[in-house]
Amino acid sequence: METPYHSIWTDLGPTEFRQGFIDAGGVRTRFISAGDSDKPLLLLLHGTGGHAEAYVRNFAAHAEHFWTVAIDSVGHGWSDKPTGGYEICDYARHVLAAMKALGRERAHVSGESLGGWIATYLAVNHPDAVDRVVLNTAGGWTAHPEVMERIRRLSMRAVEHPDPAMIRERLEMLMHDKTKVTDDLVEVRRRIYSQPGFAAVMREILCLQDMEIRRRNMVTPEQYASIKAPTLVLWTSHDPTATAVEGKQIADMIPGSQFAVMNECGHWPQYEDADTFNRIHLAFLLGRDAGIGGE
Repeated sequence: METPYHSIWTDLGPTEFRQGFIDAGGVRTRFISAGDSDKPLLLLLHGTGGHAEAYVRNFAAHAEHFWTVAIDSVGHGWSDKPTGGYEICDYARHVLAAMKALGRERAHVSGESLGGWIATYLAVNHPDAVDRVVLNTAGGWTAHPEVMERIRRLSMRAVEHPDPAMIRERLEMLMHDKTKVTDDLVEVRRRIYSQPGFAAVMREILCLQDMEIRRRNMVTPEQYASIKAPTLVLWTSHDPTATAVEGKQIADMIPGSQFAVMNECGHWPQYEDADTFNRIHLAFLLGRDAGIGGE
């Protein structure tokens, strides 16, 4: 049976949403939002080289309960791309400025990969700004040279030669089921990576794949142990950056955290199996029982 064509528009179609730009501390920052702005803010943070479309399959479910906002991090997507400032504290400063621009002092923060690393930093260093935290295949704990080199190589190839084949290969790294990489998703990223000067920006973004820089940004056991916000550590069976065992190590260090593993998923479980992700994610954010394991 032929696989039906899937579009970002079919993901966003069931819900009312908007795209816009805010001034986040002088950084013109692109966002996609859904849900009423009088509801609690849920901030969604993508990974390295990513963009807000990482969450297109999650807006409809979450907008019923939250003002759900995904941003393009500084240097990413259609947000401004200043020279320098791509370590974790810099990303966190940008997120706090985005919250201020949205008129909020606190938010639930859910981050995937690099976004989870940023969310961890916020929970450790700015606890008053964070309600609940989701660390989704989050960076910050591991430093595997072969993984770092693969991310660097595929990312630079994609931005230096932003043709569909190179973009697809970079996106396929994120998925256990490679067929989940749609033509629509490839074209969105191709257009982003084709922006003038993007290759130079990507070299700066990839600074965290340099071992010396990465190590000074990594999260310590003491920092994980200091997190007071209710936390969900969500991992997958086929994450290409770290094993579920390593994800469990993170959960074990965070007092009272919950831990869940999604099967048959890679680095983007929120996209690859949106129904399961939405169920687990919402249950945690709403304080409901979804059969999530905990400590």
